[in-house]
Amino acid sequence: MTGPGGRSNEDSRGGSPVTGPLLGQTVVVIGGSSGIGLETARLARAQGAEVVLAARDPDRLRAAAVEVDARSVAAVDANDLGQLERFFVELTGPIDHLMVTGGGPYYSLLANMDFEEASRDINHRILVTLAVARYGAAMMRPPGTLLFIGGTGARRPGVGLTLIAALGAAHESLVANLALELAPIRVNLIAAGFVDTPLSAAILGNQIEARRAELRATLPIGRVVRPADVAALAVHLMTNTALTGATYDIDGGQQLLPH
Repeated sequence: MTGPGGRSNEDSRGGSPVTGPLLGQTVVVIGGSSGIGLETARLARAQGAEVVLAARDPDRLRAAAVEVDARSVAAVDANDLGQLERFFVELTGPIDHLMVTGGGPYYSLLANMDFEEASRDINHRILVTLAVARYGAAMMRPPGTLLFIGGTGARRPGVGLTLIAALGAAHESLVANLALELAPIRVNLIAAGFVDTPLSAAILGNQIEARRAELRATLPIGRVVRPADVAALAVHLMTNTALTGATYDIDGGQQLLPH
């Protein structure tokens, strides 16, 4: 794990003191080099927190760390449970909030399903959640929160949604049960619909503009959900100490639309 060292509680971009409801707290974001994770780290830092970033790509991680004035960074593949455990062993000092983002969901017809890819998705949604809960909660100060990112994409049955629907339901159940087992540490899940992130753009490729236009025309909010929207919810869950064991949807009303 590396860090710039010698930092004071000042915003390195302007030299002004950092204040806010997270002042004196430490927020760890696994998957914090882009998208929702980076936006959450940025907002947490603006609200006074010290920020620790972990992600797979060292170059993007270093750039993100400079952007949000992170206290330290660590190159970690969260799907490797050994790396994940070492990350927490080497993490210095207690932490207050821990957020884990994830890759895109795996959609597939049963007849075409790549079971190795399916296994990786099961590992990330289930085993990584359990590992983060075990290793991360041991270092947390109550009433901090473990915060996971899931999705709403398979709330209604559909062809090709078998795996993601099962994992989505399991994720919600995991969070509810972990909230009881790990109390007074809080555990919550953010279930997002389509969010306009670099990952979404990479998955959709040249179809991304059509998808954005479709959502702007059909969503009740009249616009696409952005990473900053999810980050605002994440920081709210960190600061509101009455919230635990629940799933919070953020999809701009996408679930209200007919198939």
